[in-house]
Amino acid sequence: MTLLWDQHACLPLRPDADVGYLRRYDRNGPTYVSVNVGYSPQSFDDSSLLLRRFRAAITDHPGLALASTPSDIEAAGGRIAVAFDLEDSNPLDGDLDNVARFVDLGVRTMLPSYNHANRAGCGCLDTDDTGLTAWGRDLVAKMNSAGMVPDGSHCSVRTGLDLCEVSNKPVIYSHSCLRGVWDHPRNITDDQARECAATGGVVGITGVGIFLGPNTPTLEAMTRHLEYAVELVGIEHVGVSTDHSFDAEDFRAEIRDHPEAFDESYTRWGPIRWMTPEVFVTLGSHLAQRGWSADNITAVLGGNFRRVAERSW
Repeated sequence: MTLLWDQHACLPLRPDADVGYLRRYDRNGPTYVSVNVGYSPQSFDDSSLLLRRFRAAITDHPGLALASTPSDIEAAGGRIAVAFDLEDSNPLDGDLDNVARFVDLGVRTMLPSYNHANRAGCGCLDTDDTGLTAWGRDLVAKMNSAGMVPDGSHCSVRTGLDLCEVSNKPVIYSHSCLRGVWDHPRNITDDQARECAATGGVVGITGVGIFLGPNTPTLEAMTRHLEYAVELVGIEHVGVSTDHSFDAEDFRAEIRDHPEAFDESYTRWGPIRWMTPEVFVTLGSHLAQRGWSADNITAVLGGNFRRVAERSW
């Protein structure tokens, strides 16, 4: 059975969030989902509480299983395997030792910055791009040693390139489309994709409508980015993610109420639309109908991200 690996999805950032939403990924085959547990507004205590509550709820759910290692994904049987990610380094509270603490709680990937500059580096919406800071470089070294994958999504161009320069393990873009297909500030340049691939990493094409095109969260739009990325960096460096927001109304309200944290590139095409898990799980069939080989589908749907996990977790 082909592994389906969603490298980033978003439950509501509340301790009482219903983890049962993840059952919407049900399919005939092994499935892994990385669930976000915080970004710039969260503190260490906030994200730690979310992790404890989410982990307990997943353990108690008959259709879900925690994954600490790649082999746990296959061992989950018919259950959906879950680990976690952070979309900003702010939940570290400035303490690099918290990287290892988050790894112990199941966090396997982290972005240094989310859209705007912080202590680690610049974000994709910053006009002044100075890249990773000295602290950010120390952060990458700590992540490499602790078993947490550096993630360039939401980072600035220079920050993403710096990540690839200083990391001694693969760097990923967990949920980023290609600027060469659709010119959006959240999408990455060809150079970012190439440097990510040079680390052994993976670019995860995501299902957010405004990043795929003019708010078009369709399999056809995703495939345009996938095929561009494969041509650019090779089949072994391309993956997928939904960035699906199970708290869509909350996130839309966040954008509306905090325009300084986003910009008009998030609102120009109306309320953001996401590819649903029910559509995402049919991507393999869609690619097969387009003439993709079975080996290439296996690589992009999950094999490539699993390879990174084998090297890094």
